[in-house]
Amino acid sequence: MSKSSPRASSLGSSRFGNAIRTQNEERAAIIPSIGEIGLNHFAPYLLNRVAARWNANMQEALKAYDLTTVKMRSLAVLSITSPLTINELSEFTVTEQSTMSRTLDAMEEQSLVRRIVRSDDLRVREVALTEDGRDAFAQFWPKMYELYSELFEGITETEYEGMVMTLHKLIKNLQKSDH
Repeated sequence: MSKSSPRASSLGSSRFGNAIRTQNEERAAIIPSIGEIGLNHFAPYLLNRVAARWNANMQEALKAYDLTTVKMRSLAVLSITSPLTINELSEFTVTEQSTMSRTLDAMEEQSLVRRIVRSDDLRVREVALTEDGRDAFAQFWPKMYELYSELFEGITETEYEGMVMTLHKLIKNLQKSDH
């Protein structure tokens, strides 16, 4: 547990970002408690809440289309860039490779995707979207876009762009810590 100090206890919601920057710059020894930050200002917690609620809404909507969240993510990614290796698809869909492999088996049975041998390396299998897969995603896309629009209701274009820029910076920071 960290020591409380005037600086740590003054970390209100409006100053927390400045406190992080100051702490990073000074490498200060004072670390605020989670209570001092507060869950409503702890960004990882808020990101998890948004993602969990988004996924729950998506799962409910997907039932009518005989799709799962992982299948939908795969169709969405492959509709933009296809073919991809299983590892690439796992990364883009934020899915463990073992889960992706089982999902792809089911998707092949549904004729949504097909696995093909990469022409320049016979050891590598790529996943390609089929016409049935493209059609399945095209059928679901209007509902997905409706949920997306509802999620960002009341958010200005400037706020949205700022959030996207911030999320890209967070991803970059996380990637740096992976190395």
